[in-house]
Amino acid sequence: MKVKKVIYVIVGCIGLGLGALGAVLPLLPAFPFLMLAAFCFARSSEKLDSWFRSTKLYKNNLESFVQGRGMTKKTKVKIMITVTVLMSVGFVMMGRVPVGRIVLACVWVFHIIYFAFGVKNCE
Repeated sequence: MKVKKVIYVIVGCIGLGLGALGAVLPLLPAFPFLMLAAFCFARSSEKLDSWFRSTKLYKNNLESFVQGRGMTKKTKVKIMITVTVLMSVGFVMMGRVPVGRIVLACVWVFHIIYFAFGVKNCE
């Protein structure tokens, strides 16, 4: 049981680090990494979880989504653009794998539909 908590802390710290980078780098999305950190910290320790929930990173990027209010349009657009760029690279690299391109295109379409219509807007 102790090993599981240590793994959650390690993965949570990695997610936090990548999320912090994503908050300042335009190409790296912060949201999914911070969600990973929130999930891992909630599973590892109450102290770590309450500390993370009190940080600016959490409050600026996740708080409204976790409380069910949704995301800002800016955050949604940033995530959709980042995913589109990254999936485009994969799409180009799969030039000789048509099935891979089809799967990637389907994932991209569902991603756009989910963020456009499934996630609420908040301001």
